[in-house]
Formats: sequence, C-alpha cells, structure tokens
Amino acid sequence: MHTDSLGNPLSLSDAASVRAVDDFVMGFISCEARAVNVLSVAQDTSPIVQAYCAALHMFAESRDAVANARPFVARAQSGVARATPREKRFIAAVAAWVAGDIAQAIRLHEEQAHEFPRDLASLKLGQYHCFNVGDCPGMLRIALATLQASADVSYVHGMAAFGYEQCHLMREAEASARRAIAMRRKEPWAHHALGHVMLTEGRLSEGLGFMREVSDTWTGLNSFMVTHNWWHVALFLIDLGHDTEALAVYDTQVWGVVKAYSQDQIGAASLLARFELAGIDVGDRWQDLADHLAQRTDDHVLPFLDLQYLYGLARAGRPEADTLLHNIDAHAPHAPGSTRAAWERVCVPAAHGLRAHARGDHAGAIEGLGLALPRLIEIGGSHAQRDVFEQVYLDALVRSGIEAALTGAQGVLQRQLNGQPESLRLRRQTEAVYRALGLSGVGVH
Repeated sequence: MHTDSLGNPLSLSDAASVRAVDDFVMGFISCEARAVNVLSVAQDTSPIVQAYCAALHMFAESRDAVANARPFVARAQSGVARATPREKRFIAAVAAWVAGDIAQAIRLHEEQAHEFPRDLASLKLGQYHCFNVGDCPGMLRIALATLQASADVSYVHGMAAFGYEQCHLMREAEASARRAIAMRRKEPWAHHALGHVMLTEGRLSEGLGFMREVSDTWTGLNSFMVTHNWWHVALFLIDLGHDTEALAVYDTQVWGVVKAYSQDQIGAASLLARFELAGIDVGDRWQDLADHLAQRTDDHVLPFLDLQYLYGLARAGRPEADTLLHNIDAHAPHAPGSTRAAWERVCVPAAHGLRAHARGDHAGAIEGLGLALPRLIEIGGSHAQRDVFEQVYLDALVRSGIEAALTGAQGVLQRQLNGQPESLRLRRQTEAVYRALGLSGVGVH
C-alpha cells in the first residue's frame, strides 16, 4: 500500500495519483498552492482522492462551493468500504462540512487527531473549522493531540503556535512558532502566528522587521497565505505611521492576487477600513473592490465573510449593500443549527451597525455593533481580524460627540495605547478623544 509523506497509508486505485495526493497533503499544511494539484487526478475514484477534491471546492467559500463539492463527496462515500479507517473518518468529516454540520466535522477531526495523529491535513482542516466558529481552545486542543507523534514536522508547531496565540498564551505561542521556523525557515503559518504575537504585545517595530525579514520565503503559496501575511505587514505599517508604504503594500501585495477569492476580498475590505479609521485617504480603491463584492450578496458561507462584504459595498455606496443586508436578515433564522446563533445574535446586529457606520449614522452603528461585540468571537476570525469591528465601533462613539460615548471610548483607547505605546494611530485617536473631553495633554505621553 502507498503512503503519503507523513506515513499515512493510501488506498489508491491508481498509483500515478500518489504524487498529486501528496501535493494536497503537504501543500495544504504548508499553505502552498500545489494543494490544488489533486484536482488533476480527479478521475481517480479512490475515496480519499474524491474527499480531497471535495475539500478544495469547499475552500472556495462561495455559494457554489457546496454544489461543486457534493459529487466528489458522493463518489467518496460510494467507495468508502475500500478506504482505510483514517480515510473513512476524513471522508465523514468532509461530508459533515458539506452538509453544514460543522460541530460534527470538528468532533470527527478531534477523534482523528487522537487516533491518527500524523493526519495533519485533518488537523489543519479541524483547526479551520474551530477558527470559523470562534473555538480557540478547540484549535489548540486538536494541535496538541498530534504534537508528540508529529514533532518532526515543522508545520505542526506552526499550527500549535496559532492555537496558543488565539488562546492568549503568548509565551507558548512564540516558543512554538520559533521552533517551527528553526526547523524550516519557509514556514509562513508560523511567521503568521509570531506576527500575531508581536502585534498583540505591542512589539510593532520588531514585528514589522521580522515579517519583512522572512517575506522572501513567501513564494509558491496559496493566495490567502501570501496576501494575509502582507496584510499583517500593512497593520504594522499603519500603526507605525508609514501610511504611504502601507497603501503600497495594499496595492501590490494584498489586493489583486486572486480578486475573485473570498479571503483576498475580505483582507482588502478590512485593510481599507483600517486605513480610513486611521485617517488615511484610500481614494477610489473601494470601487474596484466593490465590483467583486457585488457578486457576494447571497453567499452566506460564513457570517465573518458576509460582514466584510457588506461594509465594503456600503463604503463604496453600492445598492448591493442593502440587498446583502436584506439577505442576511432572511438567511439567519434558517442557518444550520450549529451556526444559527452566530448569524442571528451576532451577524444580524453587526451588519446593521456596519451599514449605519458606512453611511454616517453613528447612533445606528453604536446600537448594532454594541449588541454584537460581546459575542463577536462566535463569528470566527482571529483577534486581529475582528479588531476592525471594534475600531468601527470606537470611531462611531467618538464621532457621535456624546459625552457618555466619548467616556467609553477613552477607557478602551487608553488601555489599548498602554499595551501598544509605539502605535501612532492609537496615539492620534486617544489625543482626539481627550481634546473632545476637554482634557488635552492628559494621558498620552
């Protein structure tokens, strides 16, 4: 029997498929574009080949993804009797994902991590699902279950690092990320995790220097990984006041790699929002992005995605923003059970708040986002990604001019500045609040 590079047995009908299957496994865990090569052997009816192809279609994160994935899942399930036990559980997990049962998918990936801890494609996919529902402990738990058996694989340390970071375990996160990078300098997910640590801890100049230093290795990656790591570079540049360079990173590295891809689109939307919130003029960049977001009005794959599509459309002044908001309201009560609360209790009020902010309705933004923020983790995304929603909320508080709102903004901004004293963005925003409160020169040093 053939095996992949991690030693996992493969029940393949065609020996010629081994290389393409291995490209999926190793490409997926290394964030490399070669993962798509498995589609070149889609004619191989081996159940695991079909399951890997189904997963790739689901990663499109579009309204067509489920329909495109279903035939592959059906073929995988029809031949499951000849699959290995590891393959059977992976197939079941992908089938649960396609059916919208994310809770079941996560359970299966957790079981896989304990029974087959070198199935790192399963680990990566399990972390993806945990991430999308805000289950940070789950991200860490599934990584730690595989760590001992896969300690020789750099990528597992990078995955553990991000799990630690999302659980606010910064020392452990940094140690795991640095171990991964020591084993393999080209480990973009570990770079990403360490970038998160440095941003969270306010090590802005150090973070920018580190990400720049390793950026020469960001080659051959999938568009999400390369654009997202450059997105992190742009965050450091914004906070350090390098506005022109930050815009250049947006233009050359963040937007335009794969404009049709969901993750590239939300990276662009959130970065444009951050530019404007930091007082940087983005020119007509919203319009180009909105041309692509306009196709997303009835996707509803993840609430985290829909919210950023909506804000981008609203900032561009596009009528599709109203269409998407209407569709979110209609979809939420009928969302799959495991994610319905996130749609109803978080996405709906946040969507109304974001549209209000984009149109200058500060009271509406405060009301909608104020309801959503305490439960925002339920829609997924990282702490750094979700921060844009809090920034929008804070901006609405400040622009409202209401003293009680300014008081609330002062407390949040000063605490943030205390944790990130290098941030010129936070310094400017905090100074503006103190001026509005008649406290010019207080608190900002």
